[in-house]
Amino acid sequence: MEAFFRTHTYLVEHTNAPVHRTLMDEIDWNDRMIGIRGSRGIGKTTFLLQYAKEHFDPRDRQCLYVNMNNFYFQGHGICDFAGEFYKRGGRTLLIDQVFKQPNWSKDLRLCYDYYPGLKIVFTGSSVMRMQDDFPELSGIAKIYSLRGFSFREYLNLMTGSNFKACTLDDILTDHKYIIKHILPDLSPLKYFDDYLHHGFYPFFLENRNFSENLLKTMNMMTEVDILLIKQIELKYLAKIKKLFYELAIGGPKAPNISELAKDINTSRATVMNYIKYLAEARLVNILYPVGEEFPKKPARVMLHNTNLQYVIYPLTFTEQEVMETFFVGTLRKEHQVNVGAKPGYYIIDNKHKFRICDATNHKVRYSNDVVYARYHTEIGEGNKIPLWLFGFLY
Repeated sequence: MEAFFRTHTYLVEHTNAPVHRTLMDEIDWNDRMIGIRGSRGIGKTTFLLQYAKEHFDPRDRQCLYVNMNNFYFQGHGICDFAGEFYKRGGRTLLIDQVFKQPNWSKDLRLCYDYYPGLKIVFTGSSVMRMQDDFPELSGIAKIYSLRGFSFREYLNLMTGSNFKACTLDDILTDHKYIIKHILPDLSPLKYFDDYLHHGFYPFFLENRNFSENLLKTMNMMTEVDILLIKQIELKYLAKIKKLFYELAIGGPKAPNISELAKDINTSRATVMNYIKYLAEARLVNILYPVGEEFPKKPARVMLHNTNLQYVIYPLTFTEQEVMETFFVGTLRKEHQVNVGAKPGYYIIDNKHKFRICDATNHKVRYSNDVVYARYHTEIGEGNKIPLWLFGFLY
């Protein structure tokens, strides 16, 4: 136990979280069992350590961070460890990568029942379907999702600003007022292209090659998050990776399921399941018309965020596709996103019709019943809103 406390103290003291994540204020920290889901590379470990740093002294033994990668847990269960921690006065246990431990959900349930004064905060992969796969935690674990940096968070980090998040209704009704309080301080478009290229994943702050690091992360998403958690045999890994590559270079469009099944030598049903797994790993987004959902064939499959587009070669995407990928990715956190009847159109929450378009394209014919999210502009008017502002939704 002493070794774990020493590691905890060192990690908390050396944690540098330059951006206060919005999720930190959305969580009800009074709950006894809290789960943080998220894709690999978006900062779940830093999030746990940031919580410890903000709420406890680094040497306060009431709080302890542990990672299930530690080989100690190959011979010791979570419940026994938590019991020892609790007996020593521990009250908040932060468990990173909980899915690495066999029977982890049953252990967490035992902890909840045996130690009523213990709070557990754990992190897991976005692939984990908590309600379906782990019924023993139903009703006791409050699950939250951590995403990569929003454009707002990236802008705050790069400029030292403290811009607050906006709701969609705020943006739709008061975008001119919101922008008026941003533009005097800085020019968002000076940072927007960099964000699209490398701003979603916090590890762009590290002194390593971003593209190589992201490629490594993407491979880990398939090799660990999908194969391990979904318990898929290793021999099928190449098929999943090839499918992902074919979807990526194909661009945002309706996938040809029969052709993809032929390409990776498997059935149509398996292709559909693999696409779903890729979406759960947050490598792709799958979109449907209003009223349709899985297991129907998607109307469009696109990469989960724009950073992913820049590490897939050959680079086949257009500027329009990048902007649509940004729009879908940022809206999907809190809103239902469906494809519209025409290219570039989306339906949000079954009521708002959006079109993503270039503000410098004078051939666009505007309509009063459509909201135009426009790129290549910093200001808006009426139902014409600059696209970058939707990056302030979280």
